Amino acid sequence: MATDSHASSLDSQEKYWAIISLASIPLIMTLGNSMLIPILPLLEKELDISKLQTSYIITVYSIVAIVFIPLAGFLSDRYGRKKVIIPSLLITGVGGLIAGWASWKMDNPYALILMGRVLQGIGASGAMPIVLPLVGDIFRNDSEASATLGIIETSNTVGKVLSPILGALLASLVWFLPFFSIPIFCMISALMVIFLVKNKNKDDEETQQTFQDYWSMIKTVFREHAKWLIAVFMIGAILMFILFGFLFYLSSILEDKFHFEGVWKGVLLAIPLLALSLASYLTGKKIKDRLNVMKWVTFIGIILTGCSVIVMLLVDHHIYLLFIFLICGIGIGMALPCLDALITNSLEKDVRGTITSFYSAMRFIGVAAGPPLIAVLMKQNLIWMVCLFTFLSICAGWLSLKNIKPRS
Repeated sequence: MATDSHASSLDSQEKYWAIISLASIPLIMTLGNSMLIPILPLLEKELDISKLQTSYIITVYSIVAIVFIPLAGFLSDRYGRKKVIIPSLLITGVGGLIAGWASWKMDNPYALILMGRVLQGIGASGAMPIVLPLVGDIFRNDSEASATLGIIETSNTVGKVLSPILGALLASLVWFLPFFSIPIFCMISALMVIFLVKNKNKDDEETQQTFQDYWSMIKTVFREHAKWLIAVFMIGAILMFILFGFLFYLSSILEDKFHFEGVWKGVLLAIPLLALSLASYLTGKKIKDRLNVMKWVTFIGIILTGCSVIVMLLVDHHIYLLFIFLICGIGIGMALPCLDALITNSLEKDVRGTITSFYSAMRFIGVAAGPPLIAVLMKQNLIWMVCLFTFLSICAGWLSLKNIKPRS
């Protein structure tokens, strides 16, 4: 009995460290991107570029990730999750080194910064998206997997909370220091995954199925689940578009109109993002394995998001804007863990990596499209941006209400 108790305790301890290690990946990937948002106005001045060119520093990272995510998902199903995640973290670190070195040593570093961001995007494609299926591999119990996915989404949003403060703090020392911080974070995460994540079910085993067999399985999954899967993909893209579009708008207007700069601006941006983080954590703990509950929590979260963006037209004060973003963050934070769990709890492990990679690619489309499109709309009347956010929220709500019917 004592031996069994010890084995159980050891297993729990291994899972505890595995969760921490896996949670470090979305945290670092989010820092690598969101940490730059509060310092975009500073980059605009230091690099002597336009607001639209500045938005490309965020967008190019996401566009490259979109292209490579499906490949990373296939490779993770074929060769193992860790064999994709670890090199991806290292590539992300190299991208940060290139961007940092160019900023430090070159008179006109913009092109090389974008090249470094391309490498970071390639690395990101094989890191964060592969965490979701790996959670499903390690935690066989649906309730346990849902709770862990909530922690993963919370880590993602904690990264968004920390990134405005950390990015502004590092940039206040040296403007390009945020680029150099990424290799350090990536190395720490890679070492944690190497030594602390032990997936005894599959991680280091290669599957022997041919690509034709694998593609046939993917087509079968989409034939059986296309309606709700496509809805989940679209909702994920819309929510990330609203989140990063709103972040870009808020970062710009807090500095340009209300004259908040540096760490203080980072703190203001972090307040509503903290609400998003808490909503993700609590949702992950509460939904467990109840798929129908996930559908309705997603719908309610989207409604909150839509209602918050509508009232942007009625306010013209930074406190009210932050409160609106806080409500928006709660809504998005409620929906994201549910979307993750709907996929990982409803699909077979052999195709989970590729399907979640498609989902992650759609989320990156939202991240990529948000900043440049909002940069263009900010030159027009505010009503156009509000109408776009509201229309997308209505579309997402309709998709969740009508199309999310897993295992139907």
